Amino acid sequence: MRRTEIRKLVESEKITFIYLQFSDLLGQPKNVVIDAEKLDDVLDAGLWFDGSSVEGFGRLAESDMLLKPDLDTFTIIPWSSSERKAGRLICQAFKPSGQPLPADPRQILQKTLTKAQEKGFFYFVGAEFEFYLFEREGLPQLQPHDDKSYFDYTPHSRAAEICEQTMKSLSAFGVKSEMHHHEVGMGQHEIDIRYDHALKSADNILALKMALKAYTANTELKAAWLPKPIFGFPGNGLHTHQSLWKSEKNAFYDPGGQYCLSKLALHFLAGQLAHARALSAIVSPTVNSYKRLVSGYEAPVYICWGQTNRSALIRIPLSSTDKAASSARLEYRAPDPSANPYLVFAALLAAGLDGIEKKMLPSAAVEDNVYEFGLAKLKENHIEVLPANLGEAIEALEKDPVILSIFGTTQNRYLKIKKEEWREFSTQVTPWEIERYL
Repeated sequence: MRRTEIRKLVESEKITFIYLQFSDLLGQPKNVVIDAEKLDDVLDAGLWFDGSSVEGFGRLAESDMLLKPDLDTFTIIPWSSSERKAGRLICQAFKPSGQPLPADPRQILQKTLTKAQEKGFFYFVGAEFEFYLFEREGLPQLQPHDDKSYFDYTPHSRAAEICEQTMKSLSAFGVKSEMHHHEVGMGQHEIDIRYDHALKSADNILALKMALKAYTANTELKAAWLPKPIFGFPGNGLHTHQSLWKSEKNAFYDPGGQYCLSKLALHFLAGQLAHARALSAIVSPTVNSYKRLVSGYEAPVYICWGQTNRSALIRIPLSSTDKAASSARLEYRAPDPSANPYLVFAALLAAGLDGIEKKMLPSAAVEDNVYEFGLAKLKENHIEVLPANLGEAIEALEKDPVILSIFGTTQNRYLKIKKEEWREFSTQVTPWEIERYL
């Protein structure tokens, strides 16, 4: 969108505030609000801010940073009131020298996308976003708002209204949300975001989180996308569907290949399997993430792939014959909504590109339920296991230069943050320990 178009919209829609949004290194949305009268100044010169307090951005000695908006991200915030009508621009962070800030996750993804584009590839991503709705009245106890299960139908409910409002508002952001439905867990729901260019899809996930917060803010329900909020309940995933396109054709499709996958797709898949343990520190980035990655809840534990096998790390979704050419894709099932989508997509792409560059090939597809395999059968099928906790994931990431390379000169910042998180958790005394051992 051009600057003149933005200015016309601001005037015609009587917008009074502009929300300048960006993400810290861990994916937490950040926000600066300016008066619409200051918009021209920001479009001309950006907005200075103190980056030293933004997680992962910098130290006190390098606090001055500059936000510059991406004009293509301008939209009217649909839940803003007529009295305080607001627009949104997603920004990127820069150093005082004008150089991109290496720790800005949106620019980390852009840098990785550029590497793919130099090889002629465009990376498309879709996502399945899972979350719970809990009764606010019961907090801090987590009480699901209903006792329904997978795909259960309710003619009208508080949750349906929230999901429908969210989907409607996403369309105002230019987000193609395909559907919503009740998930397996009581009080658990899913909203699917249609595939798009990876940068746009990452922006869309942040918009989805904002919309859910907005439409539950003054209600009886609280939205939560903690990977494993309740013991014994299914966890929240962010299943990520991926494909590479070249010359406006899906490069993952080959009608004569296994599961209609091209050799290129198999190389890409093999790269992600080879780097899966290191990827875990980015796609499953919290202590709580590993409470989700356990057998029995369709969350992946074993590093393998297949089509009908929902215990696999990478699944090849089925598609109708008339859409097979455009729908060929890989579904990476380990990510969860606590992850930074910019880093998730950058890391997955880096792993896949490494597989293409080295012409890796995956081991044989596994269509049996891997949860039922014994150690001997796992070894026979060359199936490794994902990290059991964040500590193991960090160790794997430290040993993987390909995945670490997405961070450029700031890789130590991410490792330091995650190590401190793991160390802090490891010294906590939990209620379970008191109950078990006292």
